[in-house]
Amino acid sequence: MPALGESVTEGTVTQWLKNVGDTVEADEPLLEVSTDKVDTEIPSPVSGVLTKILVDEDETVEIGAEIAVIGDEGESADEGGGEPAAEASRPEPEEEPEPEPAPEPAAAEEPEPAREPEPAPSAPSEASSEGPKTSVTMPALGESVTEGTVTQWLKNVGDTVEVDEPLLEVSTDKVDTEIPSPAAGVLTKIVVGEDETVEIGDEIAVIGGTGDEPPASSEAPAPPEAAPKPEPAPEQPEPAAKPEPEPAPEKPKPAPAPEREPAADREQAQEGPSVDIETLSGTGRASGTDSGTEAYVTPLVRKLAAEHGVDLGRVKGTGVGGRVRKQDVLKAAEEQGEAARAAAPAPSSAPSKVADDASLRGRTEKLSRLRLSIADRMVESLHVSATTTQVIEVDVTKIARLREQAADRFADREGIPLDFFPFFALAAVEALRSHPKLNAVVDSDKREVTYHDVENLGVSVDTARGLLAPVVKEAGKLNLSALARKITDLTERAHTGKLGPDELGGGTFTIAETGCTGALFGTPIINQPQVAILGTGAVVKRPVVVEDLSMGDEVIAVRSMVYLSLAHDHRLIDSADAGRFLQAVKERLEQGAFEGDLDLS
Repeated sequence: MPALGESVTEGTVTQWLKNVGDTVEADEPLLEVSTDKVDTEIPSPVSGVLTKILVDEDETVEIGAEIAVIGDEGESADEGGGEPAAEASRPEPEEEPEPEPAPEPAAAEEPEPAREPEPAPSAPSEASSEGPKTSVTMPALGESVTEGTVTQWLKNVGDTVEVDEPLLEVSTDKVDTEIPSPAAGVLTKIVVGEDETVEIGDEIAVIGGTGDEPPASSEAPAPPEAAPKPEPAPEQPEPAAKPEPEPAPEKPKPAPAPEREPAADREQAQEGPSVDIETLSGTGRASGTDSGTEAYVTPLVRKLAAEHGVDLGRVKGTGVGGRVRKQDVLKAAEEQGEAARAAAPAPSSAPSKVADDASLRGRTEKLSRLRLSIADRMVESLHVSATTTQVIEVDVTKIARLREQAADRFADREGIPLDFFPFFALAAVEALRSHPKLNAVVDSDKREVTYHDVENLGVSVDTARGLLAPVVKEAGKLNLSALARKITDLTERAHTGKLGPDELGGGTFTIAETGCTGALFGTPIINQPQVAILGTGAVVKRPVVVEDLSMGDEVIAVRSMVYLSLAHDHRLIDSADAGRFLQAVKERLEQGAFEGDLDLS
């Protein structure tokens, strides 16, 4: 699998353009590959004959992994001739039945038990599962995370797993995530049970190496066994009718099966309705989850559909025989997202219209690990920090006018709506540069304070699972547009559970959008080990006394107003320090000089 672009680590084989035995020229298209960024054709690196396909359609492999073998014509002829030879040897036993008389060949039949060791190929696979083993350890789960709790095993002992296939779910005090299998094979041992907590690096399971045994056993043992059988045949041409029950030796025929699988899949795809009419519609759509659907929906596609919340029964497949492919799911997810955005374009500062879950009434249940973690951290913060809060009022009328002028242009250019929150975030980040006390951490044990030289902005996000604070790394280097894009991306992935552990740690200062529910202001709790957090209230229009510069008098005018509240650790930040920081933010917002970022200058 060749390199397919910067940051691309794997590719999915969508279609083979050549079959085993086909002659290919150098640079001739060999297969089609899909990644999360592009679909492309992979050319043959050399001229020759395609002798082996290692990766089937719809399978995903890492960059650099072997996907096929190309030999010269001589080698392919030998390999191709080998199979006909075996096939030719099979008809010979059919001719042998003609001389039926000799009963003595019954002794010859006895060698058949010798052929019974043919099940031995399964033995090697068992041996291999006991031999080469892969130890699965608790992986690193983010900065400052030292342990994880196994919440659910997605595989049982004895199950076959593929590389990168989800193996178990793990919970930490920052995020819940799936742990993929580091190797292909069979899960032979589970060391850590559900609800048990282990440290990073500890062994949690063992995988036996049976991932690539079937192809090896099917290619190697079958031909040799088929070859010796014809040799005894000439010596004893008499074994007659009894060799007929020798369909057993024909069992090695599954050997070439790996090469025939694509064709078999295509036949099954074409005969879709005969598989299960209730499962497959006339358009090839999967409308159920029973075995009939399995032929059309691969694990990769099913996983993508689950991640994006796509109903496979509503997706029209473009693959062979109507098979739903990765591209079909991604397209459906995109269309689904566009429809959702069109249906709910409410600004983030608008009050939430989502009702609480009424099913909770009268119910008692255990707190989730995330909720327990939030509770512990909030209590710890109040216990550790000497928290106090200041509130100021800011006139953001100029920003409101800029939004009206630039909203459509910004949305077309950036693909996201332009609301007030990015302006607040940018003003806060800029103020942190000149007020480093608020971008610091206090170590009580060492009696030290560390002032950060980078602004990593945590953004508080209210999700269905609980409060999360993904971090915009090096926010001080971003302009308004880039900061808005990053905040939108982190917020969306926080709601869909796709944040990585590292994206939830390393913050130096946090901003919380209190006004998203219509609240005028709040008193947020500091996100430890930080020393301050800024809360932004709802932007509302109301009458305000302002100075009329033309007349020199005071007048009452309708202005867009917002309250900003700053909770800070009084151990390091005095009220005067907090006030100066808030005034810097206020001045930046009331000036409203963001035309350059919005292409309005």
